Amino acid sequence: MITKGIAFILLATLSFSVMNLIAKDLSTLPAMQVVFFRAFGTFFFVFPYMLYKRISILGNNPMLLSLRATVGLISLATFFMAIQRMPLGSAISIRYLGPIFGAILAYLFLKEKVNSKQWLSFGVAFLGVVVMKGVDFRIDNYSFLLILTSALFVGMVFVLIRYLGDKEHFLTIINYFMVFCIVASLLFIRQWEWPLPAQYFSILSIGIFGLIGQVFMTRAFQLEETSVLAPFKYMELVFALIFTYFIFGETYAPIAFLGMAMILIGMLLNVYFKNKHKEKVGL
Repeated sequence: MITKGIAFILLATLSFSVMNLIAKDLSTLPAMQVVFFRAFGTFFFVFPYMLYKRISILGNNPMLLSLRATVGLISLATFFMAIQRMPLGSAISIRYLGPIFGAILAYLFLKEKVNSKQWLSFGVAFLGVVVMKGVDFRIDNYSFLLILTSALFVGMVFVLIRYLGDKEHFLTIINYFMVFCIVASLLFIRQWEWPLPAQYFSILSIGIFGLIGQVFMTRAFQLEETSVLAPFKYMELVFALIFTYFIFGETYAPIAFLGMAMILIGMLLNVYFKNKHKEKVGL
């Protein structure tokens, strides 16, 4: 049975997939210019709504909110830079290492437990990345470094959001992120290029689809447990593979699909082993 939470997570992943597809379509523009369009499109709707609802703009933890916004900016910028140089499906797959980096960082800094079977699942996912890098020669070393950096900073975002989750309104967190992206991207305005007429729709819609994805994902996690939603989150890769095949003609060798599958299996095993451990200790 498809619950409302599952329906929302599927809509969120579809929206994020379209957003990534739009970012790929804007690959002829500098990455920081695409970051601006992504951020401003969301800020345009979020900020007035926060004023209307009298939601705190500055929040209670401005330093941590600023740190979360900074690491999110780095993750987004390096992701957009990577997809300008490598296939979108490969980039999304490798970026799925973000939760693993998050778990490792939470283990190091928040003292969250990671059981032995979770470490095994991490190994499966990392091995999948090695397989993909080894067989797909479209992933050069610089692109690989960019997407790994993006995944690492996604992990940092997860840890910071986990800490800030019950201390700040989710729109305050999002708004900080958008403002930092806008300000940082404007520092590179001299490198911007005038978009083609065919790209105007992408420019107008990239922030909207990003916002839709964030709203539906937030609602999904409010209605369902993470363990229920996690498998559906990875539908983003399926959507990306379908869209990029028909729109950009991106194809992959069978062994590259094996690498993607190993990453997904590693991620799902991590969720499964974590939940089984919680059941065992009675959490």
